[in-house]
Amino acid sequence: MFSLPPNITFFERGWLSSNNVLIQDAEQAILIDSGYWTHAQQTASLVMQALNQRPLTGLINTHLHSDHCGGNAYLQDLFPKLQTWIPPGHSAYVDDWDANVLTYTPTGQHCPKFRKTGVLHNGDQFVIADKTWRVYAAPGHDPHSIVIFNEDDRLLISADALWENGFGVVFPEIEGFSAFSDVESTLNIIEELGPKLVIPGHGAIFSDVSGSLARARTRLLQFRNAPDKHASYAAKVLLKFKLLELQEVKSNDFLNWGISTHYLHLLHEQYSGDSEFESWFMALCRSLEKSGACTIKDGLIANI
Repeated sequence: MFSLPPNITFFERGWLSSNNVLIQDAEQAILIDSGYWTHAQQTASLVMQALNQRPLTGLINTHLHSDHCGGNAYLQDLFPKLQTWIPPGHSAYVDDWDANVLTYTPTGQHCPKFRKTGVLHNGDQFVIADKTWRVYAAPGHDPHSIVIFNEDDRLLISADALWENGFGVVFPEIEGFSAFSDVESTLNIIEELGPKLVIPGHGAIFSDVSGSLARARTRLLQFRNAPDKHASYAAKVLLKFKLLELQEVKSNDFLNWGISTHYLHLLHEQYSGDSEFESWFMALCRSLEKSGACTIKDGLIANI
């Protein structure tokens, strides 16, 4: 168990919703990331209990993947004066609400429309409870992602740029853009910051930062040497995420969802174009079953 400063509350969630971090002082209460939309009410309950009838004044998204900002709209309805700050890269598409550019449609996911107050640029900072938090651009997993560093306590909110045992899917690679070098540069930035404690976007808080960086770099090297392994990993992550949402689904319905999901077609065409999509998709499902991530029985696929 790690001891956080008394003004910071950490909500460790599952893999459908990102972790949430609530930072408070006498005048402000800022939440970092809001989870997936199906968990929005649960997110709000956790936050309200921690706030003890105080209003949530600020919401920051580390990036705009659906598992990190899916609860934005619910929280904005609950707290009408809530200010919401996002990375700058896709901010215009939030204003116009383009679910394709924002990746919700191509990933086969959903995010309720929300509004933004402003954007957070590399080098921006905010002060809460007399502690300075600085924003750093952290491309790789998402080209517009940020990490947030508490310079006083040397505490890093790393989102999906660094987990205890790796990092998030490098989504630009799915779209055919080289981004493994961005992952490397972000890992280097984190190493230079020298955090003592890391709050990741998924998983538990950890302090063995050098160990996690070493594991992340090993994983990155494996993906660079064998991009097909990253593609397989990415495809299975998309399937597993949907299973986390659905919990149980008819095999044919799950296949139909896969057929409608653009990112899966990109992965299939780039790395498995010599096989039929249906065969490739069901092979991924069986691979998930073999690893203990789901069961397939009597025409149903169930999450584990």
